[in-house]
Amino acid sequence: MTAGQLTAASHALLSARGAELLGRHDPELSVLLDREVRYQNEVLPLMAYASIADPAVLSAAGSALGNVTAEGYPGSRYHTGAAQFDEVERLAMDRAIAAFGARYANVQPHSGSSANLTVLFSLLVPGDTILGLNLASGGHLTHGSSASVTGRYFNAVHYGLDQHGVIDYEQLAKLAEQHRPKVIIAGASAYPRAIDYVRFREVADSVGAYLLADISHIAGLVAAGVHPSPIDVAHVTTTSTYKQLGGPRGGLILLGKACDETRLASLMQRGVFPRFQGTPNASAIAAKAAALRLVNTPEFTEHAHRIVANARVLADGLIRRGYRVQSGGTDNHMVLVSTLDRGLTGAVAESALLSCGILSNRNQIAGDTKPPTVASGVRLGTTILTQRGFGPAELDQCAELFTQVLGAVVAMGDTDYTLDPELGTVIGDRVADLAGRFPIASYLG
Repeated sequence: MTAGQLTAASHALLSARGAELLGRHDPELSVLLDREVRYQNEVLPLMAYASIADPAVLSAAGSALGNVTAEGYPGSRYHTGAAQFDEVERLAMDRAIAAFGARYANVQPHSGSSANLTVLFSLLVPGDTILGLNLASGGHLTHGSSASVTGRYFNAVHYGLDQHGVIDYEQLAKLAEQHRPKVIIAGASAYPRAIDYVRFREVADSVGAYLLADISHIAGLVAAGVHPSPIDVAHVTTTSTYKQLGGPRGGLILLGKACDETRLASLMQRGVFPRFQGTPNASAIAAKAAALRLVNTPEFTEHAHRIVANARVLADGLIRRGYRVQSGGTDNHMVLVSTLDRGLTGAVAESALLSCGILSNRNQIAGDTKPPTVASGVRLGTTILTQRGFGPAELDQCAELFTQVLGAVVAMGDTDYTLDPELGTVIGDRVADLAGRFPIASYLG
């Protein structure tokens, strides 16, 4: 590139130049990145915690905005030279508001967890009581787990699931009345059913608590209208931007009607900066804007409907083949499968599936006696496979491959097992063949 070309370089030219230079001057890293793309094309990602980012999103995430340092908010920065970043952040905010029908959006949180921490530490003081879903029942670390700062600085009380594997709303109400929490959290990281936010709000109002809805795992379904929205029901809603929105690593804080009734917007604004974070990640915010543009399309809505339909096919396929699925099915993208009935821990199942190219993750199930590192089940999801073009027939094939792998496993303990190498190779080839029919580029624009 000549000096003149560099001076006039656009984002596209700079990105292309970067890829060229990386391949030429850092072949070691370039080879690893190329290998990752090939790997993603060869496996079946039946994980519930991720989505595919469009190339436009990846490009924005690697933009020259990464050179910009600008604490504060648009029009009120603590550094100069942020004019373009101001417009990018405003664009991301507008698109988030449009996607979720919100009235306020903060796009600066570095993750869904940091969004949750910001909300909790803005509304509470150490020692206050929070009420969230138990981790073993599908909750999240930031919902009051003892392993999290939220379980150390707040008095965390937990509700669980009933005998049918769904949220025990009667227990929720009783615990709220007994402990008088200041914040109730409605949300989960491993829960396959629709959440009744109206019922949560009724409980919160009965004890004068704030309601925080964490929709990190179902944000795409909420935005598309496939899952009930908490935006105008909860006081505050949080989400990550990569689990279902096809965005970068990052988070959002959203407010609906509560924004007009309280000072929550001001609290959230100050909570993110300066209380909890310093410099925002400008490139990540650009990538959030790019992802949210796609969320605000009819194609994304159609895609969200297919995610749920595919998850139901997967759940039915596993039940038909003799596996126990928590709550008997799913309302979202997630399927929780017991491996205990087959004499396997979740850790063994996860490892055996991985050896054949099927990506899942060990997960505790209702009533689990195993620790989270071992667990008695696995969590599956259909977001990525749906993005890649898989339909009902392919998801049923995934259920068949899942059962073939675990049916051939002999457990040697909580984490050790044997699997016939020849059979593993045969199944692995079938997995690679199915995955290869729908490469990641089949979704990307």
